[in-house]
Amino acid sequence: MLTTLKNAFKVKDIRQRILFTFLMLVVIRVASQIPVPGVNREYFSSWFAAQTGDAFDLFNAFTGGSFLNMSIIALNITPYITSSIIIQLLTIAIPKLEEMQRDGEEGRKKLVAITRYVTVVLSIIESGAMAIGFGRQGLLETYDGFHVFTVITALTAGSAFLMWIGERITEKGIGNGISIVLTINIISRLPAEMNALMKQFVLSQNNIAKGVVVAIIIFTIIVAMIVMVILLNAAVRKIPVQYAKKVQGRKMMGGNAQTIPLKVNTSGVIPVIFASSILQTPLIICSLLGVDGGTSFWGKVLKGLSSSNWCKPSEPIYSIGLLVYVLLVIFFAYFYTSITFNPIEVAENMKKQGGFIPGIRPGKPTSDYLTKILNYIIFIGACGLTIVCVAPFFFSGVFGANVSFGGTSLIIIVSVIVETLKQVESRMLVRNYKGFLND
Repeated sequence: MLTTLKNAFKVKDIRQRILFTFLMLVVIRVASQIPVPGVNREYFSSWFAAQTGDAFDLFNAFTGGSFLNMSIIALNITPYITSSIIIQLLTIAIPKLEEMQRDGEEGRKKLVAITRYVTVVLSIIESGAMAIGFGRQGLLETYDGFHVFTVITALTAGSAFLMWIGERITEKGIGNGISIVLTINIISRLPAEMNALMKQFVLSQNNIAKGVVVAIIIFTIIVAMIVMVILLNAAVRKIPVQYAKKVQGRKMMGGNAQTIPLKVNTSGVIPVIFASSILQTPLIICSLLGVDGGTSFWGKVLKGLSSSNWCKPSEPIYSIGLLVYVLLVIFFAYFYTSITFNPIEVAENMKKQGGFIPGIRPGKPTSDYLTKILNYIIFIGACGLTIVCVAPFFFSGVFGANVSFGGTSLIIIVSVIVETLKQVESRMLVRNYKGFLND
């Protein structure tokens, strides 16, 4: 990795792209410290610290602490991520959107424009809920229409600004801009999280040798999870495809062998985000409305939905929420893959091009075979995702290791870094090819 970055800085175009990306990230971190007008930040921090659940922990991690600071970019790019997922899901339900998706570059531009509009609408709704919900609890210095409008405007503008920065990074920088912004937000929280972890388990030990052993164990667990995420993202099942020879004019075409690469983790981190969102939404709504279920049935349900209550030996009943979480991850892994990879369409395209899988007849037998293989590897990928995501909950519940970044953030960080390095390498490879051709 270091060698790749060192060689990249020797290339002017790539060096400029990396520096531009770095500059945009600095702008984001500066914006995260600019407060929203009319908000009592100290009161808000006290309110956040008083929350017994973890309804906003993942959200705060994704925003790089901007939410806790109640800055102008407190919403960050979460509305854009949500709108992107919504548009992607709607492409299978609305024929017009599906047609745009197949129209190439022009269709993609239209979908991007629609995603932007949906992002602004979601930002207005989310900022409005926050302004009204927090305002009723006294978190605004003055709770009136003007201050509510100011908060909504500031948060919506901040979210749109970050969306613009993400698109500029994609265009003029390195990697996927939105993913880069999300990753730097999560990474910005890691030092504080690791410091708290060291104080809780290492520095609190009276025996130095015991503290060193605990530090080694923590380091080993983190490295093992990172390695597992890398293997999970890199794992591919290659399906061999043979193309029959055919005559076109005076030339013999085809006859070559190719492969269909099916990623084990075909859906990436989407199932985890979906599952977390579904479980956390009721908690966030109740927190905004100031609703506390107490010891009632619904209060116990809310406690079961909170991951801070999972895997606790003293209250095992609340770990049912963890079981629901695992089932949701597996369900969305199959669901998301089913809308992004169509075995029937792939089989038909192969048949039209004269391709076939050795030992499998073209047409329906091919689609059935691809479906069987896909179901098998999706289950493996979902189990891998579950292990990575459940491990932090286990250590949090059993040992009280309170960290907000968890497995979800770890998957995002590793995936984005790996993909960004691949893009740097591909740009260097293209440059080498151009230099060779020019010579």
